[in-house]
Amino acid sequence: MIVTLAISLILVVVAGLLISAETAISRISRSRVEDLEDTKVSLRLLSVLDDRPRYVNVLLFVSTVLSITAFVLASYHGMNWLVEATNLPALVAFAIVASVLVVISYIGLGVAPRTLGRMHSEKIALASAGPAKFLAAILGPIATLLIHIGNALTPGKGFRQGPFDSQAELRELVDLASNDSLIEDDERAMIHSVFELSDTFAREVMVPRTEMVFIERNKSLRQALSLGLRSWFSRIPVIGENADDIVGVIYLKDIVKRIFEYRDAEHTEKVEDLMRAPYFVPDSKQADDLLRDMQSARVHMAIVVDEYGGTAGIVTIEDILEEIVGEIADEYDTAAPEVEELEEGGFRVMARMNIGDFAELINIDIDPEEEGVDSVLGLMAKKLGRVPIAESRIHVQGWNLTAEAGSGRRNRIGFVQAVAAEAVEESVPTEADSARGTD
Repeated sequence: MIVTLAISLILVVVAGLLISAETAISRISRSRVEDLEDTKVSLRLLSVLDDRPRYVNVLLFVSTVLSITAFVLASYHGMNWLVEATNLPALVAFAIVASVLVVISYIGLGVAPRTLGRMHSEKIALASAGPAKFLAAILGPIATLLIHIGNALTPGKGFRQGPFDSQAELRELVDLASNDSLIEDDERAMIHSVFELSDTFAREVMVPRTEMVFIERNKSLRQALSLGLRSWFSRIPVIGENADDIVGVIYLKDIVKRIFEYRDAEHTEKVEDLMRAPYFVPDSKQADDLLRDMQSARVHMAIVVDEYGGTAGIVTIEDILEEIVGEIADEYDTAAPEVEELEEGGFRVMARMNIGDFAELINIDIDPEEEGVDSVLGLMAKKLGRVPIAESRIHVQGWNLTAEAGSGRRNRIGFVQAVAAEAVEESVPTEADSARGTD
């Protein structure tokens, strides 16, 4: 009896040490080990970290075997001893033994070893690297086989490396770090956004075709410069026959440099003379891959095409970064109410204001379904026949609507001024209110 209990105790202690080693190896960072002095032990630990899931799984497997063996031996002999020595009923003896083993399991195999593994992860990981490699060499195939069997029996895809080192687990650690005030909430959200980037596609982050500002290839450099200054865009797609025929991208800095060097170039040279080759990407491309490709190709803007080869929109590096860090505001971003009454009469409304609410505000009759638009900016785009830029105007049912200068990083029209006109006229776009770059 005493020998059996001693063996069980030894097995529990060894299992606890293995759990501490598992916790330490799972927790310690590779960069921390690389900062240590190059010794045989630290190099051995680095080799363990190169295949961390394999060694963690083996340690968990061995600790499970030892703990179950210890509990079986202790429960069997403990119950027999209680029944024979005290004449207790078997059920009572079972309850006493189970209670003792639960306490031992919770403290000896749960709280204590995992706490030690977290508090002294560096020392324990260094000390356990050798035993972990030895156990993996002998029992590694058995642990791997059990993982595959478990994944086969578990609904879903399972984990290729076993369910002990996954993205979900890392996300939970990030949440725990935030709860413990080790990182800020915005930092936690940013880390989660990095994981989600691989599930985000180019079509989800692009500026859609309906909001693109473009210019024809045969326009003069002066017209391109005017469009760039009015729209606040420094890169503008160049089209051939139509918006599906993107032939290049014109850079505002290239125009300014050329006109500075040769003044007459603004009238004598065309956009196609200075445009750069466009960079095309499919709308199904993952955002993380797209970011790497754009960095590698050293391009800032990509033309997104749909499955039929048509232009779906444009995407910039900032569009992708905003998926990680949130909206990037600049000096043109201001917090303003949706509706602001002007001193000279009329209203200043947000460009995204619902068209129904806008019609009610200025007392005009507009059917959103009939017009096929949802916002004030959409109404202007429909009447103009193209994307509004700064100072674009339309006249609708006795009101003059004027687009204000672009706001935000994307230089989109943020607000529209609505001022009552003296006479009611049909909705007709004014001359030169074009997003295609007239002089």
